[in-house]
Amino acid sequence: MDLQQLVRPNILALKPYSSARSEFTGDAEVFLDANENPFDTGLNLYPDPLQWKVKKKLGKLKGVAPDNIFLGNGSDEVIDLLVRIFCNPGADRIVILPPTYGMYRVCADICGVEVAEIPLTPQFQPDVAAILADADEHSKLLFLCSPNNPTGNVFDPARIEALLQGFPGIVVVDEAYIDFAAGPGCLALLEDYDNLVVMQTFSKAWGLAGIRLGMAFAGRAIIDLMNKVKPPYNVNQLTQEAVLHALDNQSQQQQWVTSLLGQRVLLQQFLSGLDFVTRIYPSDANFLLVKVKDPKGLYLYLVNQKIIVRDRSNVLLCEGCLRITVGAPEENERLVQALVAYGNG
Repeated sequence: MDLQQLVRPNILALKPYSSARSEFTGDAEVFLDANENPFDTGLNLYPDPLQWKVKKKLGKLKGVAPDNIFLGNGSDEVIDLLVRIFCNPGADRIVILPPTYGMYRVCADICGVEVAEIPLTPQFQPDVAAILADADEHSKLLFLCSPNNPTGNVFDPARIEALLQGFPGIVVVDEAYIDFAAGPGCLALLEDYDNLVVMQTFSKAWGLAGIRLGMAFAGRAIIDLMNKVKPPYNVNQLTQEAVLHALDNQSQQQQWVTSLLGQRVLLQQFLSGLDFVTRIYPSDANFLLVKVKDPKGLYLYLVNQKIIVRDRSNVLLCEGCLRITVGAPEENERLVQALVAYGNG
């Protein structure tokens, strides 16, 4: 694939901003190049604009070279950058597969980029034939959320590869929930497909939603474009330090994932015994999509109990459904008690 044919011409011609920290990358003891406050607060100097310490540690964990990693202010920055790099407003379009994560459309709408919707099959899988039949030279980005939000399931790997082989643009696989799935995800496919971008996040399994750090893994050409367009210091020093600490304590993340997977099983078993629950969809994420007889009534009841779940009953293919995050054991027990009282009421 000729990536230059997909990139907006103004982005190809763009001369990126050159920050003081990007112009000098060697060792030094006195920094007088960036007009910073010289008095040491621990945060008085600008952070590394390319976050190399984080990328080197992360690369070892993921089996990906640091040059093939982009770090953003949440995955939302990654989505926004991809739309701005590849899509000409008023001419190109992105492809999404509802029901799916809402920010794909929001970023496209902000940029004046058309959104083509190809719904998932009733089994919550990509309709490969329909996607490829609809695609043309203006179909620049295809977003695949796997495990999918809000349905919770992973997409069939064979379908993903078929789309990588047949889609004329960039295929973005959003793996925000991959740490809760049994399969390995799509990182291993990066060596074979230069049109693949894999997104992951520190918000879910790592327990760091508050620091806003998203990851993108892709070929060097795409990563270079993202670094070219991003703000110079898009990931602050506090965030970089928090992630370095987390990467030094991977056992904690593994313990959390193990606990949440066990709680997911227990919660699913409990929900299956409730008369007002009509279906529990299989989940590869840290949440369950649950179909109930009166979703709006149950949602409001739980709000009155100061328990908040997500009402997805008006979403395509999720009619009648609530999305319930798997909480800590004590949170799940409080939910269980509330649902028992609801059923007895």
